[in-house]
Amino acid sequence: MPANMKNIWYAGGLHFECIGCGACCSGPSHGYIWVTRPEIQLIADFLKIEPEQLRQRYLRRVGLRTTIIEHPNTKDCVFLQMIEGQKRCTIYPVRPSQCRTWPFWPDNLASPDAWNKAAQRCPGINRGRLYSFEEIEKIRKGKNNTQTAESNLLLKKVAGVYDWLEKQIQANSNLLGECSRCGKCCDFGSFDHRLFVTTPELMYLAEHLGPERQKPMTTSKCPYNIDGECTIYQSRFAGCRIFQCRGNADFQNRLSESAVKKFKSICEQFQIPYRYSDLATALNTLAANIYQPAGRYHPEGL
Repeated sequence: MPANMKNIWYAGGLHFECIGCGACCSGPSHGYIWVTRPEIQLIADFLKIEPEQLRQRYLRRVGLRTTIIEHPNTKDCVFLQMIEGQKRCTIYPVRPSQCRTWPFWPDNLASPDAWNKAAQRCPGINRGRLYSFEEIEKIRKGKNNTQTAESNLLLKKVAGVYDWLEKQIQANSNLLGECSRCGKCCDFGSFDHRLFVTTPELMYLAEHLGPERQKPMTTSKCPYNIDGECTIYQSRFAGCRIFQCRGNADFQNRLSESAVKKFKSICEQFQIPYRYSDLATALNTLAANIYQPAGRYHPEGL
């Protein structure tokens, strides 16, 4: 046994056999069943519907990812149906990678206690064939690579728009002047100014903040402006980058329109619903975890 495996509790392998009980797809708590774009196409083909129909009926967007919806009362996956007196997955041949890789998820592999806790819910754990350490690691490390790549590409696209904006601002400094970063325009009530943000920008901010640093907007002032200083300056929105209180208004409007077109294009490319919301609505939505995942039995790390 390699030296680096000696301290891994499942180095000797783990037993698992799926018995098709549907426990890993069931409530009663809320969760997420992440799907990638290739998986969406496979499921749509299996159901003999168009991918857009699948999205409208059975999927929803959460942050940078897409999840299968749940039954509102039971919290079961919508594709888990009662067949001949037993719950069965109706898309089992094309089920997502998240489903295929159960129970070898990072949360379940964290410790023997975590594994055995999962076994209390899943009768297939600790029975059946032995999965070797190498097999488990291949499953654990290989999960959701496609989704991660897609998320990273979206973030890169948003960063590209911000970089483009900075170049436009520098090239037209004679029309904008130099911002003193006094923070007065961040108090929208007293400054009589409104800021609107797009969906990709909100996703970009959520990714850089993490769920623990997200704040609702409870006053007329941006909650990320603390003592006159922007605490999210590197991730600030396009409107923040463009607005200059002494700048040329017509140029700022044209630049804003161009930026919005670029963000709309990102939404179209990644099939994300486009929203253009005032800052308070956007931040309160973000703080309510509509854009940022928060997991339960389907961990957010997947």
